[in-house]
Amino acid sequence: MSSFNDFNLSEEMVAALAEKGFTSPSPIQALVIPEFLREKANIIGQAQTGTGKTAAFSIPIIESITKDGSIKAVVLTPTRELAIQVCEEMYSLIGKRDLRVSAVYGGASIEQQVRNVRKGSDIIVGTPGRIMDLMERKVLNFSNLEFFVLDEADEMLNMGFVEDIEHILQTTNEEKNMLFFSATMPSSILQIAKKYMGKFKTLKVENKELTTKLTEQIYFEVREADKFEALCRVLDFEQDFYGIIFCRTKLEVDEVTKHLKSRSYAADCLHGDITQSQRTKTLAEFKDKLVNILVATDVAARGIDVNNLTHVINYSMPQEAESYVHRIGRTGRAGQKGIAITFVTPREMSRLGMIKKVAKADIKKQDVPQIKDIIKAKEEYLQACLGEIIAESDFKSYNGLAKRILGDNDPQAVIAALLRHQYQDEFLEESYAKIEQSRSAVSGDNVKLFVALGKIDGMNPRALLDVLHQSCKTPGRKVRDIRILEKFSFITVPLDEAEIIMRKLNQKNKKMVEVAKS
Repeated sequence: MSSFNDFNLSEEMVAALAEKGFTSPSPIQALVIPEFLREKANIIGQAQTGTGKTAAFSIPIIESITKDGSIKAVVLTPTRELAIQVCEEMYSLIGKRDLRVSAVYGGASIEQQVRNVRKGSDIIVGTPGRIMDLMERKVLNFSNLEFFVLDEADEMLNMGFVEDIEHILQTTNEEKNMLFFSATMPSSILQIAKKYMGKFKTLKVENKELTTKLTEQIYFEVREADKFEALCRVLDFEQDFYGIIFCRTKLEVDEVTKHLKSRSYAADCLHGDITQSQRTKTLAEFKDKLVNILVATDVAARGIDVNNLTHVINYSMPQEAESYVHRIGRTGRAGQKGIAITFVTPREMSRLGMIKKVAKADIKKQDVPQIKDIIKAKEEYLQACLGEIIAESDFKSYNGLAKRILGDNDPQAVIAALLRHQYQDEFLEESYAKIEQSRSAVSGDNVKLFVALGKIDGMNPRALLDVLHQSCKTPGRKVRDIRILEKFSFITVPLDEAEIIMRKLNQKNKKMVEVAKS
């Protein structure tokens, strides 16, 4: 299948895909969508994360769902970030249909999620722990399901969700279709499939190299608060910059563009709220290099065909490897080399690893350009430009004035004064804001937990890690800041891991683990 048009999709879906700029399915989409629409088969789809799996199950579900006021589909994800991402992707594919999707996950107000579900939800996307909480509250009822999806099934099993998954499955009706998606195929997934799916088909995509060798791929590890300063340093260091800066949201596009313009960069933007006439004008100016910096969202940038781009900057990390490949593919074309730069915050390092693995991309770490190096580059660029002006320009009419000025003043002072008048503080180190060295430390997505086990219970760091591993399958590398006191302990873990630990250890003693009071 070379086009979505080959799938006999509805007009609504074709319009939604066109709005997103999608014309051709990814390999996993080409395998799953026609198979599911044709036979309504139970399917295990094996493909790496970031290869378009969300659309592979979302498109046939949205095309097939029967709306009658009850929950018709549930998608289980291992993390809240993936739940949010899947929910947003589904809404973008729903278009103008009268369907509602609710995302439910830990770390957010359960009351608000209850209200959202009770407004009427056709599709639920969420983490197993929060879904089970809402089932216990009688908020979720899966007795009338048509579709059950496990996304990143291998990750969920690695995180110890197998009992939760089976518990949820046992509350669902038998007359439903099931889709499991996984990067690997451990025996535990096959056991669940055989137990609950009955007959199923396995559709597998082999991975291939996705990125171009003509594009040098690098990343900077920076704090969220330092991203804009890092961007300005890159733009100042790369004097011939001509490229696209990718942001995740329309608001971020507007903010970055506004701040760039306030610093006199020749920048403009594209996103979904830009009118067609303004889009045409912006693209024309960008192609003519009247504007050398284009800030855009993924959707708005689709279909842009501009040659000779020197750079692509991922100001916001792409969610999937497929998006990363699409972005950086805009430079390094037609035999010309390009540079792709990705800004990565400490908590996004794991996603970078996923992108490198899936795209088979050689993304090397570099440091943000230092101030002294930027100033040196600017000085060399200015010298080169002056040399070209002297060689190519006709300035005889100014010779008389120049002679009089130089006759009354020191030549070096004259040039320095002119440079200061023209460039103000641009060549001074003090004009640049400091950027703190980023450290992969505990971030806002980590949680400090109180554990009712201490020295009196024979605990030391090793013993506590053993308890967490045996009871919760928590890897030791995810546990930080272990502090063992006489009757209790403190640990810091990622939010999703905290949910597992609290659920597992509190089964026997409800006060065994709590979020630590600040």
